[in-house]
Order: sequence, then C-alpha cells, then structure tokens
Amino acid sequence: MADVRPLRALRYNLEAVPSLADVVAPPYDVIDAEGRAALVRRSPFNVVELDLPEAPGGGDPYEHAAQTLEEWTLQGILTAEREDTLWALEQEYTGPDGKRHTRRGFLARVRVTGYGPGLVRPHERTQPGPKEDRLRLTRATRHNLSPIFSLHTGQAWRLLAPGIGGDPWGEVTDDDGTVHRVWRIDNPDIHRAVAAELADSELLIADGHHRYETARTYAEEIGGEGPHRYTLMALVSLDDPGLTVFGYHRLLTDLGDAAKRDAVSAALREHFDLQEVPLEQLDPNGEEGVGVFGYADAQERKGYRLRLKGTEAVDAALAGRSEPYRRLDAAILETLILRGALGMSEADVEAKRGIAYTASAQEAVAALGERADAIFLMRPTPVDQVRAVAAAGETMPPKSTYFFPKLLTGLVFNPLS
Repeated sequence: MADVRPLRALRYNLEAVPSLADVVAPPYDVIDAEGRAALVRRSPFNVVELDLPEAPGGGDPYEHAAQTLEEWTLQGILTAEREDTLWALEQEYTGPDGKRHTRRGFLARVRVTGYGPGLVRPHERTQPGPKEDRLRLTRATRHNLSPIFSLHTGQAWRLLAPGIGGDPWGEVTDDDGTVHRVWRIDNPDIHRAVAAELADSELLIADGHHRYETARTYAEEIGGEGPHRYTLMALVSLDDPGLTVFGYHRLLTDLGDAAKRDAVSAALREHFDLQEVPLEQLDPNGEEGVGVFGYADAQERKGYRLRLKGTEAVDAALAGRSEPYRRLDAAILETLILRGALGMSEADVEAKRGIAYTASAQEAVAALGERADAIFLMRPTPVDQVRAVAAAGETMPPKSTYFFPKLLTGLVFNPLS
C-alpha cells in the first residue's frame, strides 16, 4: 500500500530570484565540476549549493549546505508553503529516439516502507558510497532536496487535472530542451482522491534508489512518528503515454591487452550469431528476440548485430536467478562478456572500472578509438520487464534503464522536521 500525502513544501520565492530556471539543476549525480560551476554562475542561489555542496576553505560541505538553507530561508530566497499541496508536473521533451513526448505526474510525500509485495520495489543495485553521502546531507539539512522518481498503478493524473487551471506556478526549459511545468494543487478533495487512488498501488522506483534507502535509514535513526517517516517523490503512472525508457550503451575502455580482446572475440563467437551491419545501423532498438546487441571494436571498426544462440550458458551461470532476470539484455551481457570473458567483478562493474555508459548511440560509435576500445549498443528494457524483475524480488545490473527526462532538483523541498 502507498501512503501518499500532500506536503507543506519549502520552495523558492519566485519574487526573490531572477527566474526559476536560474536556480534549479539536474540530479546531483549527473553534474561534474564544470557543470556545477556553470550552474553557480547562473545564480549564487542555485540549488547545487544545497544538493551538491562545497564548503569554502575545505570545511564540512554538509554543514555548509545546512547553513546555506537556513540563510536563504531567513533572507526570503526560500519560503514555506502555508498549506498542504500536491504539485502537478508535466515534462514535454524530445527523447533519444528523436520523437516529442509529454510525461505527466505529480510531486508528493510518500511514507517510507521496506521493500516487498504491495509496498515499494527497487529495480537496480545500490552502492554504499552514494548512500552515505546522501545520508549525511539529509542529517544536516533535515530536508529532502530532490525527488525520488517512482511509478505507480492507477490514474492519478485524471484526478489532478481539474485542479490545473491557467498558467503553471513555474515553467523551466532545461539545457536538453525539456519543458518542465509545475502547478500547485491545494484542493483537499483532490488530495483525498489521489491518496485513495494510490492506496493499493505498489510503487516501483525508477530513479533514486540511493535516496530511498537513505530515507529508510534516516527514518529509523530518528524513530517514532513524524514528517521524517515520509520522503519526496515524483509519481508517474505506469500507463502514462509519455513514460519512455531508453537504452544505456556500454563502452569498454580497457581492452588494450591483446589477451582481453581475444577473450571477448572468442566469447562472441561461442555465444552469438554475428551479422555484419553498417555502423549507422548498429543500434538494435526495435529488434526482437532474447539477447540482441550492436557491437563494434576500435580495431576493425566494423559493426555487427549479435544474436544470442541459446540461453543455456546464461541459464547455467545464473541458475539461482529468476527467468525475467536471466532474459535481461544487461544481465546477459554482464554474465557472458563482462564477467565471463573479461573476469570483471560486480565491484568492477559498479565502480565503472573498464566500462563507461552513454544514452546516445551516435556518441557511442563516435567514441570508438577515442575513449572506447569496443562498444555494445543496447535495446531499451521494457517497463513490463523491469516490473517482472522487481516482482521477483531482484535488482538489475547498473544502467539497465534510462528513464528520460531526468527530474529537476529545486522545484520543491520536503521538510523532515
């Protein structure tokens, strides 16, 4: 069951900042040092000062974030809502497929629970480093600064629609050309209707696994009842026509050793049927069957369509795993090539030792011979397959899904005290 409630948000005072576009940011984990500096140049009040803090003089960044949050609130840069509110969210975007889409959902606070049937389902593995970072930030600021992206059953948007009228509270066009629109919904009747619609829904985390596990840890640390038992989520229906998933392509970056190249070549011949294709047609999106990839290496610079010959080797290597997991392209590649041929450990994959990722097939091909020794182009993982793996109680390899567009940080904050 999902306990979904409106929140009494802390948010930017739009009369105190030049524009909402100047103070919001992409998720913290996609921002590098150069990107952070560019955001701060847009505005000294950009949310990266809170969500990706850097303390002057080498001080504690988390305490710096807490002090900055307090100062901005006292200065009127941030203001607290006086009413409980849901925030309807619309994102109009062009995907990596070149098509225009519109995804609709809403921001709310959701009670933190354990994982399991009828509760919350994760779908990707997590690592301790990011969780510790987010936990220290949460302890210091006592706010959720960025939303977790989750998927739900039901049709909440049709219940929100009557509360959406006129211009949005905020509108931002980001650097990718995505238009983000947000409306305040302060009607208690709509709040109750949305809560009832989602009461029996199981939630699937699409993005933000580390933040959700941070929220669980923080709630247990504080104990008792209170706002800390809830976390900020952006909720989108699994049936939303604008919900799209794209592929994360794999770039192998450590094949300078001839023995490694030979191992990959032998594994490809053993497990796959190879069909030569032009590099311009390397992307396997739209191909049917189990275990289909596009492959090219920097030495030959020839493109190949890979089709798994049979599932026996994968089934044997993953004997303890569910069938939905064993049929994942990402799991097949990890099992037969990354771990099988190259001997990479799970820790290697998680730490990106010898592997990099991109959502752009064109960028992957362009990387050949530059920063990639070989590439594997991936098909998008269907949402139904993500749900099936999660329902089996399993998590997928890293970068198995690319839910686009990303959510902005800085639209609203959720107080935890």
